Amino acid sequence: MLIAGLGSCGKPSASQSSEDAVYSNPVYSPVFADPCVIEYEGKYYAYATEDYGEWKPSDDPLENESNKKIVPILESDDLVHWYFKNAAFASLGKPSWGTIGANVWAPDVVQIGDTFVMYYALSTWGDPDPGIGIATAEHPLGPWTDQGKLFTSTEIGVNNSIDPAVFRGQDGKLYMIWGSFRGLYGVELTDDGLALQGGLEYARDNKTLVAGLDTSQAFNLATYEAPYIVYKDGYYYLFVSSGSCCEGKSSTYHVRVGRSENPLGPYYDDQGRDMKGENRGAIVVQASEDFVGVGHNAVIQDDAGNWYILYHGYDTQEYETFGNTNRRSLLIDKLDWSGDFPETEGKVAGRSGMPVPVIR
Repeated sequence: MLIAGLGSCGKPSASQSSEDAVYSNPVYSPVFADPCVIEYEGKYYAYATEDYGEWKPSDDPLENESNKKIVPILESDDLVHWYFKNAAFASLGKPSWGTIGANVWAPDVVQIGDTFVMYYALSTWGDPDPGIGIATAEHPLGPWTDQGKLFTSTEIGVNNSIDPAVFRGQDGKLYMIWGSFRGLYGVELTDDGLALQGGLEYARDNKTLVAGLDTSQAFNLATYEAPYIVYKDGYYYLFVSSGSCCEGKSSTYHVRVGRSENPLGPYYDDQGRDMKGENRGAIVVQASEDFVGVGHNAVIQDDAGNWYILYHGYDTQEYETFGNTNRRSLLIDKLDWSGDFPETEGKVAGRSGMPVPVIR
């Protein structure tokens, strides 16, 4: 989550300016789903959902590892060349406080003071009671310490409590928005980010519905998940993903956005509609001939102030790996903010020839 303003082409030589260099999508493959990205001391770090993959620590294919990683971590100097460094839970083992067989999904990492705090979902398909947990570290690469459960779906009163997103508001308070196809909700966290402000009972009784429809209703068309918040020019922008995430090349995932003057809303789309409803939100990026199932994004700025969206998608030109449902590669595209709402060029993922981010 952005708290402060925040195979591809060959890497440009030192004599080649970043303004002249170009890149291609995907920037990391074959697998890197539900990405989160942060910057720290001139390097970029990306985190993803637990998965099987071909993990590349360098450009040497002989060094690749093909196995399962619990929250894989990548590092980059320029946002387009990424290398596998380690897995956050490699030495910790999988958290045991959730449903038996649950996996670590959708990590969101923020720096709070001198501590890096990871919010993660612990869930599995059809999980009756998924929840949100916390891990901490003194460096983006770890070592990480699992701090355990923040809450489960039952405890907080929100069905399918996954996909945490944490940000600091202009009021100085720390907020979390989370949820899935039963509504996105928001609460305030303590200033260190390690607990719910006022405690669990207070948070349960005072949580705010931010997008979608009330969690007590039956499954509906207001299917939003993967929230992400950016503050820009007086507005909080709420990015959400909608559609089916994980049906391979039949996936309909795409990214929408609404905005608000307040951290927990109400958020409105480009037609002035409250995001608490069906089919709301301005389109940011959607399927193209090259990539489908595009979604679950993060947003970051380069050193020239350009905004980029990082997200996963299925490459329609690639073969299936580890089963069709798991091949979600890492994509990056520049965001155009010339209108009231951000969007990628043509509202689709770029394939090739895009200028690389400016990194000084």
